[in-house]
Amino acid sequence: MSQTEQRLTELEVRLAFIDDAVQALVAADADQSLRIATLERLVRDLRNELETVRLGQSPDPHSEPPPPHY
Repeated sequence: MSQTEQRLTELEVRLAFIDDAVQALVAADADQSLRIATLERLVRDLRNELETVRLGQSPDPHSEPPPPHY
């Protein structure tokens, strides 16, 4: 095998490893994107639930009288 063919073969092998690494990174990025979207939805739902609980306790927390020890 000539030096040029050997170098070409080494480059092809390296390219194959790089391609595998890129594919793994793309898959990891897609997974992370899905997880982030899920977490954002959960945070939004929790905020809405917290707001509902707050509104259910009292329409305006400042309108409540102070506790008896004041």
